[in-house]
Amino acid sequence: MAERTSGRKHWDDFWKRDRDLDEIYDNDGRIPEELLKRMDIRDAVVMEVGAATARDSVILAKNGAVSVALDYSHEALRLAREAAQRAGVHLLLVCGDALALPFRNGSIDLVFHQGVLEHFRDPLPLLCENARVVKEGGIVLVDVPQTVHIYTLIKKALITMNVWFAGWETQFTEGQLAGLLRETGLEPEVTYGRFFSPSLAYRMFRELLMKLGIKMPLRPVLLPPVHRLRRSLRRRIEASFLGPRLGYIVGIIAGKKRDT
Repeated sequence: MAERTSGRKHWDDFWKRDRDLDEIYDNDGRIPEELLKRMDIRDAVVMEVGAATARDSVILAKNGAVSVALDYSHEALRLAREAAQRAGVHLLLVCGDALALPFRNGSIDLVFHQGVLEHFRDPLPLLCENARVVKEGGIVLVDVPQTVHIYTLIKKALITMNVWFAGWETQFTEGQLAGLLRETGLEPEVTYGRFFSPSLAYRMFRELLMKLGIKMPLRPVLLPPVHRLRRSLRRRIEASFLGPRLGYIVGIIAGKKRDT
């Protein structure tokens, strides 16, 4: 059997599905939330690698950043342009290779990506490119699937059956991700985790019904008090040491040290 890959065709096919932008789950704003707590991004040059719908880049642009959205999928960049137009902000859209970023050394204040690193069998070249283009004193944020989660078991089963939408994908523990960042000369500073909202079970059920032509709400709220309580509890757990270890997502913000 040929080695499975995650290639451009997977992503062009995925993003050109006949689905409105509002029907695609976003990241609940977790990346802008984590970044805006820690840095002033006004006039900062920020680049999202593997930007897809670029909704995080849009939020950062709204907060004053000069946002660059890079992807090698034309279909993804089409959605990114649509997201920027809807929000009334300007994004610099770049069709480029994450392994050969078309930017000078030390030219970017912030490099970030989510849902990208796990599609590379060797993650180090991508992270080295991140470290190359970011300025001294700049930041790299990497957001990936966390290993200890039922999502990983389901994903591995679908990959084995050769029906995973992206062809192939891996996952990382907090320690593994931090170690990779250190290998590139970046120093992990902040770690965060997130749980599914709405639940993974609901998302899978909704996706199945959509294939049958039945449309369900993106984020259902049946009992508002219960919804608020669950959200509060989830955020408390995410903010604890359990978040990066048990959530479906682990993210690390790493800094590039200044030469002394």
